[in-house]
Amino acid sequence: MDQSPLRIVYTFSQDDQHWLRRFAVDIPSFWDGHSVAPAVNDALRIGGRQFTINGRVWEEDEQGILLRLILSSAFAESDTIFS
Repeated sequence: MDQSPLRIVYTFSQDDQHWLRRFAVDIPSFWDGHSVAPAVNDALRIGGRQFTINGRVWEEDEQGILLRLILSSAFAESDTIFS
């Protein structure tokens, strides 16, 4: 069985999409080389802001299977508290 890398597509709110485009924020490939898929409630730091995975949708397109992650609205770095 051929094991191709997991394709992940991020779904951001409209405000966050605008912020990503405006500041040309690069989204890291968080799961490259990992055998475990992202889970609901995982937190991601992208461009100094924090996003939480609210949902996961498995889809199929012409290139095969992909995992769409539905992310929360961003929290600015100054609004984020780690305990």
